[in-house]
Amino acid sequence: MKKLTIFILSVFAMSNVIGQDITDALRYSQNDIQGTARFRALSGAFGALGGDMSAVSLNPAGSAIFNRSHASFSLSSLNTNNDISYFNGTNSSSESKIDLHQGGGVFVFRNTNENASWKKFTLGIAYDKTASYDDQWFASGINNNSIDNYFLAYAQGLRLDEISAFPGETISQAYGEIGSFYGFENQQAFLGYESYILEPINDTDENTSYTSNIAEGNFNQNYNYVASGYNGKVSFNAATQYEDKLYLGLNLNAHFINYERVTSFNESNSNPGSLVRSVDFDNTLFTRGNGFSFQLGAIYKLTNELRAGFTYDSPTWFTITEETTQSISTIVDDTNESFTAIVNPNIINIFPDYKLQSPGKITGSLAYVFADKGLLSFDYSRRDYTNMEFRPTSDAYFSSQNRIIENAFTVSNTYKFGGEYKYKQFSFRGGYRFEESPYKDDDFVGDLTGYSLGLGYNFGDTRLDLTFDQAQRTVNNPLFSVGLTDAATVDNVNSNVTLSLVFNL
Repeated sequence: MKKLTIFILSVFAMSNVIGQDITDALRYSQNDIQGTARFRALSGAFGALGGDMSAVSLNPAGSAIFNRSHASFSLSSLNTNNDISYFNGTNSSSESKIDLHQGGGVFVFRNTNENASWKKFTLGIAYDKTASYDDQWFASGINNNSIDNYFLAYAQGLRLDEISAFPGETISQAYGEIGSFYGFENQQAFLGYESYILEPINDTDENTSYTSNIAEGNFNQNYNYVASGYNGKVSFNAATQYEDKLYLGLNLNAHFINYERVTSFNESNSNPGSLVRSVDFDNTLFTRGNGFSFQLGAIYKLTNELRAGFTYDSPTWFTITEETTQSISTIVDDTNESFTAIVNPNIINIFPDYKLQSPGKITGSLAYVFADKGLLSFDYSRRDYTNMEFRPTSDAYFSSQNRIIENAFTVSNTYKFGGEYKYKQFSFRGGYRFEESPYKDDDFVGDLTGYSLGLGYNFGDTRLDLTFDQAQRTVNNPLFSVGLTDAATVDNVNSNVTLSLVFNL
């Protein structure tokens, strides 16, 4: 406990730091198909249906479809499979976990006056995990681009006395103070200089030009990525039914982010003239955030069988806090000796809180209900990812990132289809979805395709639902944001088995 306390006391409050980029904005703006087993069985095509707790999280008017108070809880088994390619290397990984990802209830208050136009109103609360960040993969291959370019990209133009330790300073003191006074860029250059990767042209304080102690050639590179966490929301719902045709609803949503990522990079070479033969570079990111959004929704019965739905999702306004730790070690072959240079500051960089606005979304829906025999449903959603925005916009770095967002991203359309057939107490379900890439160049993040199959059994006041769903997408992951931006291609397949217990009260 004493060592832990000392470590916490060594935390430096950072100012003028740079850590966020467009990949962070995209990560916290995208949502998965989560929710109840019935909702997932129809691939989320529930915008005109309602009558399900996760449908309420999609279209707040859906709670007014309930005739009785209702509650549900859902448990899922998530399996993630990745096939990774990086230059001449191929690898694969697999991870499984069990998660309680959904729960909530709606209370129905009926109007006792049968002649009143407003038939009922409902109040509800629901928790839904909107995205899971649990993932891990390993990439390896031979590259002709070295990690030295990462450090050179940050160091060029910076004074030597602003990226190096003063006489008598420890590594921890220098790293912390450089970050506090000059920021993230200088810290990265400091790591490169103190690990002998960078060599100043002139060994003077005023020097601003650097070369590399890693010679050109081929480099054996390994990159290990491990992430965990989730994006979730708690929705407070109110809805009402007007006559027998119109249902209206409102959700007020409290969002929260919990994300951790650990990356380990290794590079080795035997190139002639290379002073640094091996590099190990480790980075850890901790992210916590909270946010707010609202949803407005309507469902209208065009006929007894045909329903139309519309939902407006506001942007989500996040406040996000990030912390990072870093360390680097190198093996240096000098003319007289070989030694290991270890630069481990044991410092937590605490970044100032920043604001992120995720893009809003509109959803239009149609559903055809075959009395008590089944249904067909279709949802279309449109989301403009160019509306992602870092704030404050007056910050020069955030302003530059927002310009990159405008140039790199585009509108993403999502199509969902679902169907259900009922036979006695059994319900048979299936669905399909297609989500376009949010990037103009879909080589970065590809389109997503998914399908689902489900089964339900109705006991009367209780229902048990079981669903299997799977989605696939290809993502090119640059190892670093500058310098060594070569990407590992990850073919990702997420498979879920979801079990829901549903109560009509």
